[in-house]
Amino acid sequence: MTGRRFSRTRKVRLGDAGGDGRLRLDALARYLQDIANDDAVDAGLEGAMAWVVRRIEVEWTGLPALGDLVELTTFCTGVGSRWAERTTTFPGGRAAALWVNLDPDTGRPAVLSQRFHDLFDESAEGRTVSARLRHEPPPEGATRRPWPLRQTDFDALGHVNNTIAFAAIEDGLDVGQLRRVEVEYRNAILPGDEVELVTQDNARLWLTVGGEMRVSARG
Repeated sequence: MTGRRFSRTRKVRLGDAGGDGRLRLDALARYLQDIANDDAVDAGLEGAMAWVVRRIEVEWTGLPALGDLVELTTFCTGVGSRWAERTTTFPGGRAAALWVNLDPDTGRPAVLSQRFHDLFDESAEGRTVSARLRHEPPPEGATRRPWPLRQTDFDALGHVNNTIAFAAIEDGLDVGQLRRVEVEYRNAILPGDEVELVTQDNARLWLTVGGEMRVSARG
């Protein structure tokens, strides 16, 4: 593969690992979020903070453990008119995330700049990606329970951080039995929202507010 590639290393520390020493998915999601922003800042991309995740798929054969050094390498693997796919590799797995470019003044999706294309088109190799979401709402009979929010779940943008969806997966599914998970983000979860955690078997999960899907995941 040719084109821009950006790497960073993280060490799995106590706050990143669960009781079994495995790197938790929410901690991995923070690594992915941070390297995406670091890459954009390093590249001098205007509006480096004005991107939101629409969908992310993570696949792994094994996850790093407490004390491990985790080398992450990220690169563009597809573009649309107002969004792009970023793939990040890490020991034992990879993640592909669809990021939507927002206008920082209006908050609406914005056309990718020529600067973006100059930086990332080579690694994308002409591949186009869709921003369409595919997950269905929870079925009747799914297991439901309240999922209280904490102040630490909210980020500087005023809504629940994207990584918290992976904390819900850790809470609601048996991650040890999974080797992949795909998460879709439909609408933000805001302060004051009363959230339900909805699960079906060990394969599907939703975060809903007033019955409306805000986040969904499937293994």
